[in-house]
Amino acid sequence: MELIEKLLLALLLPPGGPILLALVGLWLAWRDWRGGKTLVFVALAALWLSATPAVSDLLRGRLESMYPPKPIGEVPAADAIVVLGGGIDPPTSRSPDPNLGAAADRYWHAYRLWRAGKAPEILISGGALPWRDAGGSEAEAAVAFLVDLGVPADRILLEPASLDTRQNAQLSADLLRARGADRMLLVTSALHMRRALKHFDAVGVEVFTAPTDHEVRDDPPGLLRWLPDSSALDGSRRALKEMLGYWLGR
Repeated sequence: MELIEKLLLALLLPPGGPILLALVGLWLAWRDWRGGKTLVFVALAALWLSATPAVSDLLRGRLESMYPPKPIGEVPAADAIVVLGGGIDPPTSRSPDPNLGAAADRYWHAYRLWRAGKAPEILISGGALPWRDAGGSEAEAAVAFLVDLGVPADRILLEPASLDTRQNAQLSADLLRARGADRMLLVTSALHMRRALKHFDAVGVEVFTAPTDHEVRDDPPGLLRWLPDSSALDGSRRALKEMLGYWLGR
């Protein structure tokens, strides 16, 4: 099921979606069907715009603004800190060590919350996709990082089976309830928080948000912000994925 969802998203979201739309337009134009050239133009325009920092920041900023940075002192205490996967790649056959990704701020922020005494334990939620070359789950890979930061191993809980956000919520809630915990701090990227919170609310646990990994900067306007950039394209894709996942989940 997870593989099918990945394939569908690749065909809908940029760059795959606009490219597929352009190919359809080319085929229609070749068949002399009306609208084919227009479809190609629309697809290329969508691809260009989604690859510009101006549009990418607009999409991501809309989501991140719902969960602005929160000072540690304003975060309430809870029974556990739950960190969602997406920040560390597990070891592979070519690399024996985990690889920190762009969203590894999640683990750093969880450590800061734990060090401030906001919760006695950190629960790491994140498995390994079965078709990926991975020597274990992301949750297992994150343990070494948190231990190196100073968290005792017996203060870290693992949920290494979940493959998506919905499973993150359900399996984490089950584990916490088994330990008598009912209040949690949810740590994930601000971009991902709205969709994640929806799933955790659905499983009936009391959640306080602790967003991190805010990406959008207040850069001044200019011509360069309307030129295509690969990182901006990736940012647009992730933002659209969050929006699509949220509304489909409803």
